[in-house]
Parts: sequence; C-alpha cells; structure tokens
Amino acid sequence: AEQEATLNRLRQQRQALENLKPQLAQLEERLTKTSSDLKRWDDQLNQHRARIKEYQGVIAQASTIEDGFTQFSQANKLNDRLNQQLRQVNTLSQRKYQLEQSINQASQVLLREHAVAQSRISQLETGLQQLPSLNEELRQTRVELEQLAPLEEELSRKQQTSKQAQSQINSLEVAEAQLKREIRELGEKLDILDLQAASKISGSGFYVLKGLGAQLHRALISYMLDIHTKDGFTEYFVPYLVTSNTMFGTGQLPKMEEDMYKTAVDDDDLYLIPTAEVPLSNMFKKEILSYEQLPIYIVAHTPCFRREAGAAGKDTRGMLRVHQFDKVELVKIVHPESSPDEHLSLLAQAEKVLQGLKLPYRVAELATSDLSFAASRCYDIELWAPGVENWLEISSVSNFMDFQARRMGCRFRDEEKKVKFPHTLNGSGVALARLIPAIIENYQNADGTIRIPEALQPYMKGITKIG
Repeated sequence: AEQEATLNRLRQQRQALENLKPQLAQLEERLTKTSSDLKRWDDQLNQHRARIKEYQGVIAQASTIEDGFTQFSQANKLNDRLNQQLRQVNTLSQRKYQLEQSINQASQVLLREHAVAQSRISQLETGLQQLPSLNEELRQTRVELEQLAPLEEELSRKQQTSKQAQSQINSLEVAEAQLKREIRELGEKLDILDLQAASKISGSGFYVLKGLGAQLHRALISYMLDIHTKDGFTEYFVPYLVTSNTMFGTGQLPKMEEDMYKTAVDDDDLYLIPTAEVPLSNMFKKEILSYEQLPIYIVAHTPCFRREAGAAGKDTRGMLRVHQFDKVELVKIVHPESSPDEHLSLLAQAEKVLQGLKLPYRVAELATSDLSFAASRCYDIELWAPGVENWLEISSVSNFMDFQARRMGCRFRDEEKKVKFPHTLNGSGVALARLIPAIIENYQNADGTIRIPEALQPYMKGITKIG
C-alpha cells in the first residue's frame, strides 16, 4: 500500500510538471518579443545619433551669424528633441535592463524547475519500470499473508486448547497426589484387565480386557464412530490382511518392514495392517476420480498389528506399547489447494473425541527432523496420564500431500479436465490402547473406583462407575 501511494504522488508531480510546460513556452515567447523590441529601439537610437552628427556638421558650416543663429536655433530645437529622445532611449534601456534581469531570473527558475522536472520524470520512469516487479512483490506478500492467516488461526486455536487442557488438569480431582495409581494396579484390582492371561496365550506385548473393561472398550469404539459419521465421514469395514503392494502405496514398505507382521506362507504375500489408513487409502489406488468426487472423508475401526521391534522398558509391561490394539482411523482424499485447511479440520475432528470425554490433552507440531519420510506436516495429540505422570501420544494427524497418491496411482481430473494427483491426509480418531489407561487414571476416585465419563454412559447402559 505504501508503494502504491508513492507511485500515485510521483504521477501527480509528473502531471504538475506537464502543466508548467505551457507557462515556460509563454515566457520564451515574451523573451523573444522583448528581444525584438530592444533591437528595434537600438536601430532608432542609431538613427538619432546619425542626425545629430548631421546637425553638428550644419552648424560648423554656417558662414554668417544669421545663418549661424538660425542654425543654432534649429540646433537647439534639434538638441531638445535629441535630449528628449535620449531620455526615451535611457528609459527604454532601463526597461531593457529590467526585462533582461527578469528574463534571466525567470530563466534561472525555469532551468532549475526543468532540472527538477527532468529528475522527477526520470524517477517516475524508473518507478514505472519497477512497477511490475513491485506489483509482483505485493502479490507475493499478499499470498504470504493469506498463508499466514491459517497459521494465526491455528496458533489461536492451540492457545485455546492449551488453556482448556490446563483448566481440565486443574479441575480434575485426579491431579491430587493420592490419585496417581496406574492402569496395571487399577485394572487388576477392579478385575477389568488381565495381563497374565494375555501373556499366557500370546506372550508379552498383549492385554486382555474383561467384564466392564471390555464393555468400556466396545463403548469407546461406538462413541468415536458416532462422532465421526455424524460429521460426514463414511464408515467402512475393511480387510485386516493386505498385499505388499498395498503397504507400499501408503509408505509402510519397504522402510518399516521390520515392524510389520507378515504371513508365514510366502506365496500369500500378505501383511497384517498396522493401521486402517492402509486399506482405506488403497481403495482408491489406480483410479482417476472426478473433480466432484473430492473431498472424500472415510473412517474405519480395525485392530492394528505392530511388532514394535526394539521396544523395551516399562511401557511394554502394560497397555501403552503393545503388538495389537484397536483404533478408529480417519482418512481424507482432497483437492490439493484445500489440504492445509483440511489438515486443521482433521486435527479438530480427532480433538472432538477427547473434548467430549473431558480429558486433559495437548497438541504438538512435529519438527521436520521428526517427520516420517512420507509426511509433509504432522500434529501429535498427547493425553495426560497421571498414573505414569507422562503425556501419552494418542493420535498423529498427518498431511502427505501427493506422496501417497503418486505411489498408489490415485489421480483426479480438475475443473479443466487435467489429470492431477490429489492430497491424502489421515489421523487416529483415536487409539484405544492409550485412551483406556488415560480414562481410568484420570477418572479414578480415592476409593479405587473409576467414574465413567458422561459421554460414555449412554454406551455403557447407564453405568456411571466401575468398582
């Protein structure tokens, strides 16, 4: 805006200089006319001088007194006329001098104004030459400001989320020191968690839920699917076994093969899915979608299988890091220009689950060095678990842009019928293996019982407490 104002002032100055040109032309015309008058007066003066010489010659040649007197009288008259003409000549000379002075001053002023005008014109011409580049810079600045607007909204939303999380942490009674028993102790005491039975049948890294624990598990799945389907996501039931080509399409293979479970029969070429993202996204591989088909919002509940190769420590002895867990997964396939906004709305969709359960959580954006090789941007949602006194990652919400679409061969036709790659996004909405411990630890009472969140009570047949 400042650059446009500067250009407008330069244009006004240039117009003012153009308006001075007629005045300069008039002054030059007056100067020419005055010079002509001065030349004419000089000629008259020379004629008078010539007559004086003639009169003087007549006086010198007079032979008699009478002739001399007559000639003297005539000479006096001529002399009076001459003096009168000399006075006129002096007056004209003074006027000539004054006019010359005025002309010189006017010329100096005009020359200075002309120099200033030339400088301004040169600046204007330079400014006009730079105008396209300045307009381009202005356009780029506007684009950058438009790009910053979602980030400002996102920052504001994150700050609000942080305030809500802090308010929830302060308000929940589980913040008291005596209410920090972890899931293993609470689950076994309430007879809703059996880790020994899981170890007996499958080894380490598994868990068994029973009674109200299993009912809580089922209630959470229904609760989350209802939230997402009400907001426009289409629910799917998908296979839990997929081919290696399918795993390649969404980026799990070949890099993360050591974390995947593969069937023992080599001819099958089948892998257990690590997340419903894999089958949901690959339903559209090798397809060309129409412009109107996008955006696509889909959701599915599946078990997820991960070897967690190399994992060890306290988390592996409970429900926090396991080989099998259930999860509700959200997937979007969208127009490229809308993917940044779709990413934020997908994050908000996952947050709805935790907001409805009134659990303390926070959102963290991953640094570039922490991103997977497939993602362009990712947010992690973390739940507070007072039993382990730690924030637990409950969901990752990622924008893959056109990475997965290129691998899967998923394309669409834009409004001009040109074939392009859509952008894919996914996020957990959310995982149960950490959601259940967070609910049990945050809703524990001093007597060891567990309150059921209000949002889940309709799915628990009106039960308000475990224990």
